[in-house]
This record gives sequence, C-alpha cells and structure tokens, in this order.
Amino acid sequence: MVNFIPPEYAWIIPVIAPFIIGLIVGVIIKKALKLVIALIILLIFLAIIGYMQLPSLEEIAKAALVYLPKIWSEASPLINILPYSSLTFLLGLALGLWKG
Repeated sequence: MVNFIPPEYAWIIPVIAPFIIGLIVGVIIKKALKLVIALIILLIFLAIIGYMQLPSLEEIAKAALVYLPKIWSEASPLINILPYSSLTFLLGLALGLWKG
C-alpha cells in the first residue's frame, strides 16, 4: 500500500477536514437563508399588490404540525453526519456564515 501523506503531516487531515466541512455548511446555510428571506419578501409583496392571498396563522400552524415532524424524522439521521462538536468545524461554520 502506498502512503500519499507522510506520517508527520497526517495529523493535519483530521483538523482540516471538519474545518472545510464547516465552511461549506456555513456557506450553504447563508445562501439558503438569503433565498428564504427573498421568497418571503416576494410573497409579502405579491399579497400587498393583490396577486395572491397569504394563509392565516391558523392554516400555517396546521401545515407546520403536518410537515415539521416529517422533516425532522428525515433530517435527524443526517445531523449525526456533521462533526458539529469539533472546534474546527464550528470555526469553519462561523467563517462560512460570516464571509460566505
């Protein structure tokens, strides 16, 4: 078996990998939040000018009670994939959210 990484540099991989994952997750979260905010502003604008009618808070609460448990059950196994307890992941996440 061929070692591509010399043993004296092998300790860097477990430090850098969570940082890069955190950076990517931070950028994705920031872009997704921007998109969600833009969609909310668009829906409010369309409701103001009369092209559509926004649902009542009661309808939103009913829909949330139906869909949020399904989303949580699908997403909960994925949460364990991320190394969110790693300091380098948290630093990458913060940098991705800030500069991403």
